[in-house]
Amino acid sequence: MILADKIIEERKKNGWTQEDLAQKLGVSRQSVSKWESAGAIPDLKKIIQLADLFEVSTDYLLKDEIEKENTDISCDTDCELHRVSMEEANAYMDEKKKAAPMLANATTLCILSPISLFLVSTFNDGLAIAVACIILLGMVALAVFIFVKTGIKLSTLQYLEQEPFETEYGVTGLVKEKNQSYQ
Repeated sequence: MILADKIIEERKKNGWTQEDLAQKLGVSRQSVSKWESAGAIPDLKKIIQLADLFEVSTDYLLKDEIEKENTDISCDTDCELHRVSMEEANAYMDEKKKAAPMLANATTLCILSPISLFLVSTFNDGLAIAVACIILLGMVALAVFIFVKTGIKLSTLQYLEQEPFETEYGVTGLVKEKNQSYQ
């Protein structure tokens, strides 16, 4: 995300209009508009003011590769983060890769489930409608089964998505590389 997008996001998160932000920074609304459209870049003093106003770091505002600032993960010296090893990262990525087609199939089942009802809706035959309802419920039940089964398989590694962690040497590069090849 670029600086312009971050300014828009943070401004909206605070519920401010461009006029409000301009007033707080002592600039014109047009200046804020130009920043948000990437037509201009605020000077260093204004970037520091923006960081203070939004309660974010200047690194977050200026570095495109920093997507989200983790302000809620603060650790003192007595806080120990889980270290993710190469094996854990590989296991997680392999499980997510296996789960993706299953979740896609379950989603497809949910989307396609009402088709049988649409097809028989023109008939006044109660048996055809009953069969269509059974097909619909069967497809939804199968989809729910797949969602639950996949969720159970992934639950052992769920902490990687919910808790802060740090990676061992080389893991981040491997994850980025595998993610690119997977996408």
